[in-house]
Parts: sequence; structure tokens; C-alpha cells
Amino acid sequence: MKKKIKLVVSDLHLGVGRTLENGQLNDMEEFYFDEKFAEFLHYYTTGKYAEHEIELVLNGDILNFLQVDFRGHYLTVITEPICVDILKRIVAGHPVLFKSLRDFAAKPGNTITYVVGNHDQAMLWASTRALFNEIVGTTVRFKNIIYFFDGVHIEHGHMHEAANRLDPRKFFLKKNLPEPILNLPFGSHFFVEFVLKIKQTYPHVDKIRPFNRMIRWALANEFIFTVVNLFNLLFYFLKSALGNDPRRMFPFSRIMRVLLESAVFPDLSESARRVLQDERVHTVVFGHSHVYQYRQFAENMEYFNTGTWTDLTSLDIASLGKITKLIYVLFEYPEETEAPRPRGRLKEWHGYHRIEEDVALA
Repeated sequence: MKKKIKLVVSDLHLGVGRTLENGQLNDMEEFYFDEKFAEFLHYYTTGKYAEHEIELVLNGDILNFLQVDFRGHYLTVITEPICVDILKRIVAGHPVLFKSLRDFAAKPGNTITYVVGNHDQAMLWASTRALFNEIVGTTVRFKNIIYFFDGVHIEHGHMHEAANRLDPRKFFLKKNLPEPILNLPFGSHFFVEFVLKIKQTYPHVDKIRPFNRMIRWALANEFIFTVVNLFNLLFYFLKSALGNDPRRMFPFSRIMRVLLESAVFPDLSESARRVLQDERVHTVVFGHSHVYQYRQFAENMEYFNTGTWTDLTSLDIASLGKITKLIYVLFEYPEETEAPRPRGRLKEWHGYHRIEEDVALA
């Protein structure tokens, strides 16, 4: 029998590429590591891993549908054809990465599993899944919320946060609408209708941590802009609580839960602890928070968070500046036992040595 390993990555946030069709830099692109990702897959399909069976688990927010416009507009009323169009543009913007996925899938024994997140909720449609399968040249195993195997519980993590929690009984809205649309959570509406307007001026505003220090910095350096947007934020929440739109209905109680739980970088460790109370589970893997993490709650009870493959900016003195950590989890199966438990390790991909590369200016 072949040895087998599993690789788990999340939060690539692929947009339409670093360069737009008109040749301008794309300020809304967040993923600059296509070559490094291709090297990552190449490394784990050659050398000592050449004879392994490898499963690649794409654990949510791989594709950033929410941050890609459709004919010049960022939408919250999102139909299936719109999602197909956006997916085609994302693929065209990242040819190196998608070729590497296709090459990976072409090797016998390799498989791909895709767990849907909140930024790529569009991958719930049958058409986007069919197109993705065609692009990578294999039948991808899609999971709506949870992927469970051999005591390992993998999910993106947004279901443990009030703002981004999907309704698992109603992924799509159909009533009184000309065609079905995605049933976006409050957080997605907020991101498109509020955060994106700020990102057009400050593209990295949602990539700065800790959030409270960013607010203090903004009040000191961009006082009027910050105060205006804080008032706009209050108005947005009031309008959302009092609105009556069949395409977005959020009761006041839901809005209050969002406010009480709100965090730009949520800590999901307590959610992982609750999942581990299930005696069938010994390991939990989340993404979503963009903060890589490892915790051991008890003997044989582990939690991993894979962080993000995008740049973050830290205002903490201990880690001041830009942070780029290409984090993943590697699961290996020991050979010496009849019913082996996969063992996970949190790892950082550095890529192959490069003498030079383009500077990310966007």
C-alpha cells in the first residue's frame, strides 16, 4: 500500500489577478503567491513524496467571490450565472496556480477536497462546481460545511461566528425572486456594502491587527475620515436591523449577536474545544481567522488554524510590520499500526530559493 498524506490550506482569497485587463495594477487582489503555491504542490508530488497518495484539502475562502466586481459593480444579489462568470475571471487571473492544481490532480492517487467558506459561498452552486472540476481536470470532493475523516474534523470556521454563519437549511433564496440567489450571511453584506467602500481608499484596512490599535491610529492620523465612517457604521447596523428586504432579512437579535461577537480576527479556539468534546474527534482544523494557531487541549486533543496565504500588517510592538506566513497543516499516517491515527503538524511554506521576483505593489 502507498503511503498517504493530507495537506490542508485555507484563505488564499484569489481575486482576478495582480494585473487588470487594461494593464493597471489590481488594488483588490490579495494573493501574490501563485509560483510559491505551484512549488508547494510540486514539492509534495516529487522526491520522497513521489510515490505517496496525496489529498489536498482546500479549506474555504480559496476564491474571493465577494471582492470581485461583476460588470463594474460589487454585488450582494448573486445568481448562479454571475458566480460562473466571476470564477472564469479568477481562473484567468491565476494561470500558474490553476495549472499546478491540474498537474497535481493528474497524478494517479492524488485527490482534491474543497470545503466551502464564507468568501467562496458561490461554490455551493452546481455550475461553479462543474466548472471547477473541468478546470482542474478531476472530480473534486466538495463539502458544504464539514469534512470528517479518521477522527479529524475540518471546516472553514465561519459557522462559529454570528456575522458569517450560513443557514445550512437555506443556502439559496428563491421566494418572490425571479431566480435563486445566494443566501449571504450578514457579514458578507457588511463586507460588500461597507468594508469594500473603505478598501477602495485603503485596500489593506481589513488586514491590520489588532483592530483596536488600528482604530486608535486612524483617529490620530485620519480623524475626520474615521469619525465619519464610525457614524456610517452605526447607521448601517440600524438600517440592517430595521430593513425589510426579502433578499436580506436579519432580525434585531441577530444584529445584536453580531455586535457582541464582532472581531476582525476571531479566536476560534473555544469553538474547537467544543467540537473536541465529541469523542469521535481528536483533531480540529479551522481557517477563517487569518491567525495561525496550535493548541493542545488534552492528551490526543489538538487544534490547528491554518492562518492565511495573504499579507497581514501587525501594529503589535512584538511583530510590528508586514507579516507573510504561508501556513498549512500536514497530516501523515504512521505505518506501524493497523488503524493509524493521522498526525498533524503546523508548517510554513518558504518556497524554493529565488534570486529575484516581482515586488507586490498593489
